[in-house]
Amino acid sequence: MLDFQSLTPDEIAALLARNRVGRIAYSMHDRVDIEPLSYVYAPGWIYGRTAQGTKLATLAKNKWVAFEVDEVRSIFDWESAVIHGGVYVLEPGTSPESNEHYATAITLLRKLLPATFREDDPVPHRDVVFRIAIQESSGRRATTRG
Repeated sequence: MLDFQSLTPDEIAALLARNRVGRIAYSMHDRVDIEPLSYVYAPGWIYGRTAQGTKLATLAKNKWVAFEVDEVRSIFDWESAVIHGGVYVLEPGTSPESNEHYATAITLLRKLLPATFREDDPVPHRDVVFRIAIQESSGRRATTRG
């Protein structure tokens, strides 16, 4: 028998913490885009980095996004979490608070990729650091019983 359940806030946090790749969805006018993204979770936030381009230009006009992470073990055995929130680009040097947020982001991102912003960084063109505020979250799981 197939069973669907909602995830609790703690289960959503655990799912976000266990994974490193999700998808960010953003929109402008009548167009919605979705892109895979490596990330690091910290309570209340998703941290990532990207390169300059269309996505950032769109997010500068509409910072509201959805972010989804899935764990799929089989067609009837999976968990999925979706968060909604605003995207904030982190830049050092604009204030003591911004320096602190940026330093936190770099520390977290180096847990994912130790070479982040170092000489051996494999993706140096991804030079924009951001975070997504987890303002709303929901999650579901499917399991087979019986």
